[in-house]
Amino acid sequence: MISVLLAAHCGETYIAEQIASILPQLEDGDELLVSDDSPPGHVAVREIVASFNDPRVCYVTGPRQGTTQANIEFLLGQANGDILVLSDQDDTWLPGKLDVARQALGSAKPALLLHNAYITDEALHKTGQTLFQARNAKPGLLRNLLRNSYTGCCMAFTKELLPCILPFPKNIPMHDQYIGLCAQRHGHVQFWDEPLLLWRRHGGTQTGQGSTLAQKLKWRWNMASALIKTSKGECR
Repeated sequence: MISVLLAAHCGETYIAEQIASILPQLEDGDELLVSDDSPPGHVAVREIVASFNDPRVCYVTGPRQGTTQANIEFLLGQANGDILVLSDQDDTWLPGKLDVARQALGSAKPALLLHNAYITDEALHKTGQTLFQARNAKPGLLRNLLRNSYTGCCMAFTKELLPCILPFPKNIPMHDQYIGLCAQRHGHVQFWDEPLLLWRRHGGTQTGQGSTLAQKLKWRWNMASALIKTSKGECR
């Protein structure tokens, strides 16, 4: 069973397009969990999700703690699947994404898949660059501690990884980097070079730019400290 975990926040501009790209890839028994972290009274996302009228889609109210990280952590606690697939609200999946996840994560446990994506503009026009090219994505624990390859919307992993990663340490800068590094330390990671996603960049996209060198060093120290505290026994 696959659980697709979509963290939403005032995402009415693109979320219908994203859901429409996900549903054809779900099998009977799979689920799409949409956690809406929009402010109270903002009902647009809920109405869009309800319009699909699909029993595999479940709408829940998010934790409303003000961060995507808290919403993802909440979703991971709600998931029922053997394979967990993270999703942003504003991208578009390409056909075959879940087929690749099922193939890549069928045996080794715990395990994580990181796949490539086409970088696009707001209208989904390809820029000519992929995410792996932009990030120079490669495996390696130390390498990804210093230069992160892990992007949540391109990640899928087995439920056996959950005891390693939950709850998220409070002081880590990025949950997706933490999940990827935990998978590298405790399990198996596969980098899939084929793009399986249109990764939309637009005016509302949040980036990590603007941080100081001191802040970046602190983040890496916090991430390394969190990894040290995990033990292999926790992943059984």
